[in-house]
Amino acid sequence: MTVTTDVSAPPLGETRLLADHPGDRVPQVSTRSLIDLLERAGLTGRGGAGFPTARKLAALEGRRPVVVGNAMEGEPLSHKDAVLLHKSPDLVLDGLEVLRHALRPSRTVLALGARVPMPPERRGIEVRRLLDSFVAGQETALVNQLNGHDPVPTDPSTPVFRKGVGGRPTLVLNAETLAQLALLVRYGATWFRSQGLQDDPGTFLISLTESRPGLLNHPGVLEARRGVPLREVLERGGADPREVQAVLIGGYHGAWIPGHALDTPLSRPGLAPFGATPGAGIVHLLETGACPLDVSARVATYLASQSARQCGPCLNGLPHLARTMTRLARPGADPALLQELDRVQHLVTGRGACKHPDGTVRFVSSTLRVFDRHVTEHLHGHCDSHRTGGVRR
Repeated sequence: MTVTTDVSAPPLGETRLLADHPGDRVPQVSTRSLIDLLERAGLTGRGGAGFPTARKLAALEGRRPVVVGNAMEGEPLSHKDAVLLHKSPDLVLDGLEVLRHALRPSRTVLALGARVPMPPERRGIEVRRLLDSFVAGQETALVNQLNGHDPVPTDPSTPVFRKGVGGRPTLVLNAETLAQLALLVRYGATWFRSQGLQDDPGTFLISLTESRPGLLNHPGVLEARRGVPLREVLERGGADPREVQAVLIGGYHGAWIPGHALDTPLSRPGLAPFGATPGAGIVHLLETGACPLDVSARVATYLASQSARQCGPCLNGLPHLARTMTRLARPGADPALLQELDRVQHLVTGRGACKHPDGTVRFVSSTLRVFDRHVTEHLHGHCDSHRTGGVRR
């Protein structure tokens, strides 16, 4: 079936998901037509992992799966799903509607975290308000909770596209990915690719936050093309680059970009030298006066508290990592702490029951690399920063 795109005038420029949309009915497409459209468009998941959406659908073709929209948003620095469900809830529901027609699922669910507003009712779509935590939005944890169990990740050797909700093959897509899909079906692949990069097209939502009030004139959620320079995002938020020590990309499982590298594009290739990816679109500014080691130690402590506590790395490794980071954050720290941090990171990486330990190690490793000067200061008994404190939400 050919995708119909003459439903209304497409939104121009970078504001797409957050634009005003007409109430026209979303076109219906077959599974094969939808997969072909997604392949031509190059849409990737907007929930963090960036997996090609077409490949997710192709793995479920002809299997009548359960379809789950993921709007759990357990990451404290992310607000995009909440804003999207407030500003453009029909786009998210339209995305689920497209999948209902194409895949003929046995069940269609929209899962909401505590901070995400309830959308209007839509026939055939269940809306579930679920228990919230940092790991609750992870794919297997979400499926586990929908199956009536605790919201913790399960055995990664059994992917949810094989066995998920109710034992059925399950497709999980982030709320923003669903909204992108709804626009793509309306306006086509050429329109979708008119923004962004050749190998990473389209737009994405950015949660722009700050470590202290006033660092940004306009904190909040904005929409930008893929590959937008980080400096442009800061300018749109009204930040003075001279007051920005570093920028955390990707949230608490992300990595730091130093203040001298603000021309870095928000794309996978552009961020790769810093060990970062666009992830779920989180951009958090750290002020020049803050102690980055103190901030990072508090984040590591939070991450240790949010573990599922069902494997050695989470149960023992992350708390020890957080305690060691906290000791390093005090001026006059023992130089042996660096060796201990290196040892624990190697013990934790790749050995968890989910990716939470690896994400925590990524954040800690980035902190030690980007703020090596601060580490040296602390080992010599002083800290030039005049403020300490945790990362603001």
